[in-house]
Amino acid sequence: MKLTGADIVIECMLEQGVDTVFGYPGGSILNIYDSLYRYSDRIKHILTSHEQGAAHAADGYARTSGKVGVVFATSGPGATNLVTGIATAMMDSVPIVAITCNVTTNLLGKDSFQEIDIVGVTTPITKHNFLVKSVEDIAPTIRRAFKIARTGRPGPVLVDITKDATGNMCEYESEIQDTSVERTIESDENAFKAAIELIESAERPLIYAGGGVIAAEAAEELKRFRAKIDSPVTLSVMGLGAFPASDPNFTGMIGMHGTKTTSLAISQCDLLIAVGARFSDRVTCNTATFAKGAKILHIDADRAEIDKNIKTTHSIVGDAKLVLERLAKTVKQQSHTEWMESIYKWKEEYPIHKPYGDSFTPQCIMETVNAAIGRDSIATTDVGQHQMWAAQYLMVERPRKFITSGGLGTMGFGLGAAIGAQAANPDYVVVNITGDGCFHMNMQELATAAKYELPVIDVIINNNVLGMVRQWQNLFYEKRFSNTTLDKKTDYEMVSRGLGAQAFTATNKAELEAAMAAAVANRTMPTVINCITNPDDFVLPMVPAGHSIEEPILDIDEC
Repeated sequence: MKLTGADIVIECMLEQGVDTVFGYPGGSILNIYDSLYRYSDRIKHILTSHEQGAAHAADGYARTSGKVGVVFATSGPGATNLVTGIATAMMDSVPIVAITCNVTTNLLGKDSFQEIDIVGVTTPITKHNFLVKSVEDIAPTIRRAFKIARTGRPGPVLVDITKDATGNMCEYESEIQDTSVERTIESDENAFKAAIELIESAERPLIYAGGGVIAAEAAEELKRFRAKIDSPVTLSVMGLGAFPASDPNFTGMIGMHGTKTTSLAISQCDLLIAVGARFSDRVTCNTATFAKGAKILHIDADRAEIDKNIKTTHSIVGDAKLVLERLAKTVKQQSHTEWMESIYKWKEEYPIHKPYGDSFTPQCIMETVNAAIGRDSIATTDVGQHQMWAAQYLMVERPRKFITSGGLGTMGFGLGAAIGAQAANPDYVVVNITGDGCFHMNMQELATAAKYELPVIDVIINNNVLGMVRQWQNLFYEKRFSNTTLDKKTDYEMVSRGLGAQAFTATNKAELEAAMAAAVANRTMPTVINCITNPDDFVLPMVPAGHSIEEPILDIDEC
């Protein structure tokens, strides 16, 4: 049958099982929005307040559902407003497909109204991108885009379509699409033999797992592998949820703000097994001293990550689920009683959760939020001190329940991501942990949540400063607090209510408990809880830049 290019775009969405699209219309993409109007009973469109919010929402939808997120935007500023969201997804390996539309083919390259070379702009921050100028190329390109986004190491793909291509007609034939993840192992049998030799000869193994374990749906395989080799587990911030936070064999988060137990385990292990992790600078701190006494086995779906940041002893390239399953079946049962006893002793000696008495500290806030939201919940975060407190104190037990911008560190990410998470998981409690600085960046998306009756909970750690930057200024810039004291005149409750949310201010634990109870009970509108805290609360532990991971600051008196 003959369809317009715009109808073909929507039909291709249905082929891929897309049920929700986030976006913002404009002139160049009008044909697609006109088609979407006719398909509105089959695809829900969430109109955000800004294209950046739409990109983050598609990201949050993808991370929490395991499906490909989709965002629509028009040409020019509509497309460029997606850039930060696309880059965020790229850094954290999140599968999204961005559909943008450009000016008509005859106007390309002529500095036409709202023309931008968005393919050129996004080439460094996408897994792949396309410019489509012919209606006949729309269906095969979109099908390829979805496959690229979810295959291997996931990532964002952009498809830019000229307006005339969306208006022209051609023959279209629906195809049944295999939307399952294609899992492969690139390494051969010898690679597995070498890995097993390393594992079976180790006396003090440590597993360091990252977001790749979650992307590969390999959490259960990680548990079985850990039990087989009798090892502790540490997680990157992107890996939180890949292994239960309550498990006694979990050492806590790794890296600059990781636990002292993990630092000790890194310094004393003789084999570090990295799975779906990329050894970022916030994890390794000083690469010259990182795990210097250990052999390193790196398992990753992306060959480009092997030996990129840390020189490995051996590696296996392949899907984490398949690799861990095979290793768990093949390796002999190991026992490291003495090593594990050391881990348990360190956990007792250096607890991350410390008493806070009656003080309304960020730690108190995190633990109160954690108690209120329950097991069937999802936490998103913005970026800064509150992000690290959330990573340290929220008990993340399962994959896809902690969503944060790990690689790019995008302030303003959390609320859009929470909207996407709530759209994908309507029965879950979704809470966004933010700071007053981040809140001001994308607070307009409260209007989006209110319009669609998405009951996201926005908990603001309001210390009146850009907390993480101020912490660095406090420690390393002789307390020269240049432009980090906010002093905004914002009435948080009034602004939030004006955008359609219910709102509370909390200055103590009892007020926060009451506000959280009201927020959790309300399933028809968003909630903002403004928590007033001290500007000089520090995120600890902390490894100063350039220092060894073995040297974390544990107490404010050490600073």
